[in-house]
Amino acid sequence: MAKKEVLDPETLALIQWCIEVEGFLVAGGATLAQAQDHIEEQVEWFTDQFYDGLTPEEAANEALA
Repeated sequence: MAKKEVLDPETLALIQWCIEVEGFLVAGGATLAQAQDHIEEQVEWFTDQFYDGLTPEEAANEALA
């Protein structure tokens, strides 16, 4: 049986934040696949936005601009 990887609280918070960003990207006109792909392709940029304190909505707006 495979051992599950335990993620630290900070990583879990970042993942949850990205899920929220994804919702705002979709609301802004992207498909779910496009939103997921964009977050994956720009993961460093989104991580910076998370640590800079942007809300998910603010980060999505910046990404859509």
